[in-house]
Amino acid sequence: MTGPGADSAFFTRWLPDYLAVLLVERGLAPNSVAAYRGDLASFGRWLARDDCAIEACDRARLRRYLTAVRGRGLSARSAARALASLRGFFRYLLERGAMTVDPTLELESPRLLRVLPNYLSAEEVDALLAAPDVTRPLGLRDRAMLETLYATGLRVSELVSLRVGQMRLDPGYVRVLGKGSKERIVPVGSQARAWVARYLEHARTVLDKRRDDALFLSVRGAALTRQTFWQLIKRYGKVAGITRHLSPHTLRHSFATHLLEHGADLRAVQAMLGHADISTTEIYTHVTRERLRSLYDEKHPRA
Repeated sequence: MTGPGADSAFFTRWLPDYLAVLLVERGLAPNSVAAYRGDLASFGRWLARDDCAIEACDRARLRRYLTAVRGRGLSARSAARALASLRGFFRYLLERGAMTVDPTLELESPRLLRVLPNYLSAEEVDALLAAPDVTRPLGLRDRAMLETLYATGLRVSELVSLRVGQMRLDPGYVRVLGKGSKERIVPVGSQARAWVARYLEHARTVLDKRRDDALFLSVRGAALTRQTFWQLIKRYGKVAGITRHLSPHTLRHSFATHLLEHGADLRAVQAMLGHADISTTEIYTHVTRERLRSLYDEKHPRA
């Protein structure tokens, strides 16, 4: 790689230092830092091809870069993430005195279509939860996992990384370590607690071959992987007769939607989901408004 964009302080100092700040000082998850690294390295390569040092980058050049990103066939969401990466990096350079002007100011993000989350009806949830064969240890484990997922709205990565000590059955809550290593407490309903208790007593003791402290164990006695649980939930979806797309996130969406439909406070749902921004949770209010409209049109005599 040649040109001032390649051998400037962007690669030799500022980018590695910025990534270290994200990881250590701001507590971002390694996967998030890796995404920032990819976006910013891609930008650095583009600058090199354009024979431009980052210090000389202006708003017009950034617009051309984002146009080039979209031209590669990337979605508006990917382009918006690329711009978010640049905004954070340029703000950092400004704070360090490496630049005097932030070229991302007043730069509009690509327009995003707000996609409503896919969620299950209460009847579909019941069918999915009843799909595992609970007469077998693995089936009992899977029922306990599905019940926990629907009862708490955890991300699949949070579910499979749970340790035994994080699940408190007596008070009825689970202590979750979420994105950015942020801890939150989520209530666990009585039915989920009952299935986890059955699993701990009758199935986990059979699976615990390595003295691993993971809550949900694989047949080898170690924590399940995210990919394994994805496969399990798809298989149980077929058993339950659910033909549309199904993933662990579907149960997370169902958890949030059903809570709001039954009158839960939006801020409480935000806290349980571990959303840093309330606007992320507000997407579920669009779902419940659609549901209310549908019920009104169906039931009201003058609708």
